[in-house]
Amino acid sequence: MGKSVMLPSPSLPITAPAEVETPYQQYVYAYPHQKAYRLLDDGPLLSDLWSGERLDALSLYAHVPFCEMRCGFCNLFTRTDAPEEVTAAFLDTLERQARVTREALDAQGRPLRFTLAAFGGGTPTYLTADELTRLCDISEDIMGADLQAASWSVETSPATATADRLSVLAERGATRLSIGVQSFLDDEVRAAVRPQKRHEVESALARLRDARFPILNIDLIYGIDGQTERTFQVSLDAALAWEPEEIYLYPLYVRPLTGLSSRHATSPAEWDDQRLRLYRFGRDHLLSAGYEQTSMRVFRRLGSAATEDTEGNSINEYNQQAGMVGLGVGARSFTTDLHYTTDYAVAVPEVRRIIDDYIATPNERFRRAQWAFAMNDDERRRMYVLQHLLESSGLDVTRYEHHFGTRFETDFAIQLDTLLARNWVRAAGTVLLLTPEGMARADAIGPRFFSDHVRANMSSYQDR
Repeated sequence: MGKSVMLPSPSLPITAPAEVETPYQQYVYAYPHQKAYRLLDDGPLLSDLWSGERLDALSLYAHVPFCEMRCGFCNLFTRTDAPEEVTAAFLDTLERQARVTREALDAQGRPLRFTLAAFGGGTPTYLTADELTRLCDISEDIMGADLQAASWSVETSPATATADRLSVLAERGATRLSIGVQSFLDDEVRAAVRPQKRHEVESALARLRDARFPILNIDLIYGIDGQTERTFQVSLDAALAWEPEEIYLYPLYVRPLTGLSSRHATSPAEWDDQRLRLYRFGRDHLLSAGYEQTSMRVFRRLGSAATEDTEGNSINEYNQQAGMVGLGVGARSFTTDLHYTTDYAVAVPEVRRIIDDYIATPNERFRRAQWAFAMNDDERRRMYVLQHLLESSGLDVTRYEHHFGTRFETDFAIQLDTLLARNWVRAAGTVLLLTPEGMARADAIGPRFFSDHVRANMSSYQDR
């Protein structure tokens, strides 16, 4: 048996000081953030990058950068109302990229196996049923992914979750469909600049249930102008009525260049208080309804396919283990030593330019990494901590020491000191766990583990 965690005595008082920072700094779904990547003048060949990687447990991620409309809070890489000629040209280019990528993987002379797959965006179901079929064919026939055998997640929206599209995904073996509802109240979705009607949402959910996907996930947002515990409960109960295997609760963020960037009415302190109240209310409501919490955002229905899946969080969260193969503009790929992607932006003109540039990319350019971030031992330690500490299963310090040959308590003494002093973390044997209040502040805890290099790159990145 492992020994208990030897926690240092904090130099700060055990009673947490008054909170002076926002609990909502950044959602750490992948480290480092894409804003830390930089364009390489002559990036390494993919065939060299993948030469030392495991190929028997790969993940495939296809990024579809299209939506029918852009929500007021959205800062994702996506284009709205793309005409058919653009989506067709995008798929043509993605197929070319897939062929070049497969050649680089085949050059290793070892068999490939994809255990995980995800279609994200954007909204993948913006593509027509025929286009989704083609994307599945590219994934299987060119990349070699067996979608029937892999744990496979797809994102959708109420307007694009049509019967013909869902039929394609069900027939091809999609494991999990995630639908962005955000709120079941029409006035709240209008406040979030998301013009959908509740009856449209309910109809889409009925179609998703009829398609019998093993896991249905419903996304909800808290922190919308005028939202209260009472109105939030309306959305929570409306979601629970569908007995989804998962519910994600997202705090509202307002980022530069988004539709809400100049429209949120409350003061920062009042908004933080509102979001914390609604988070705690939503958390307690879902726990009492038979869900377990696995991270700040993720709640899974006990006894459902979501909690029984042996792959764990990796099929539902953005899987950042080495072995991620990304296709499509904006998709990231992860190897042990380098994370790489294409250009990235939020502003509409820049997004359109980047998509046009992607479509015009020659095959030779796809053979090399473009925008990238080099991972050294220090960055890998930070990524490992963020992958584990922010989850309900916690960070096992003995496994950390076995993996890296150093002690977490030494490598991150300052961060641990602060978390202990604020009662945001506790020890359970050899595992460090976020306390309930620590979990509530996961978006403030995560950035504490960013390196100075990542912080500098993100600070110097010019929003566009």
